[in-house]
Amino acid sequence: MLKKLLCLSVFYGLLVTTVHGEEKTTAPIMVKPFIANYTIIHKSKSVGTATRELKKLDNGLFEYSYQTSIEWLIFNDDRKETSLVEISGDHVTPVDYHYTREGTGRDKSSHWQFDIDASTATNVEKNKSFTIEFPSNVQDSLSYHLQHRFNLIKHPEQKLFVYPVIKNEDQIKNYVYQYDGEEELMLPYGLVKTIKLKREVVEKKRVTYAWFAPELDYLLVKLYQAKGGVEQFEAQLNTVTVTE
Repeated sequence: MLKKLLCLSVFYGLLVTTVHGEEKTTAPIMVKPFIANYTIIHKSKSVGTATRELKKLDNGLFEYSYQTSIEWLIFNDDRKETSLVEISGDHVTPVDYHYTREGTGRDKSSHWQFDIDASTATNVEKNKSFTIEFPSNVQDSLSYHLQHRFNLIKHPEQKLFVYPVIKNEDQIKNYVYQYDGEEELMLPYGLVKTIKLKREVVEKKRVTYAWFAPELDYLLVKLYQAKGGVEQFEAQLNTVTVTE
């Protein structure tokens, strides 16, 4: 039962065209800093909350974070991902990725730093560095969500998105999302027109559907995941605030 409960808390999921070695531009970023709040739903009941935030730091980097808090029956789960990134025009480059998970079951954490130009990744917790042949458009497990919004804004007609995501020191995995139509949704936020994308992981029997609102610069407004044909969770947008 615990395994099924843990699946409930997975609320992560989403092309990339980062260019390295070129002169950085000073063009304004395509997505302004923001805070978005969501309700996490399981079997039609609210079981938690999620927050997605983008903010600019004094050193010129951007901090992109995503956190969830879930309580259901005897199960509780709190997770946070934070990605420090460089943004140049419409390109996102990961610099630092930090993940923590606490609650029912075993706690987890990981912390990685990336030097894309030098082809190195450092496991901060173990103080070990690795040489990696990064694809020019590589992302970390969270930064690709932000790159996805940039790509949707720039190429709204695109039907297929592929994200090379670094998972650890020796694995880069492609996340593939396909266009799955358009829908008008009534959410706690209100009525919004959306485009729908689908990601299927066949070996894990997991399917994720994600809805993005063009009127909100393609912000993620709804997320639904099922595993083995059984609903795991649904997340719906409550509020979004532009902070700059």
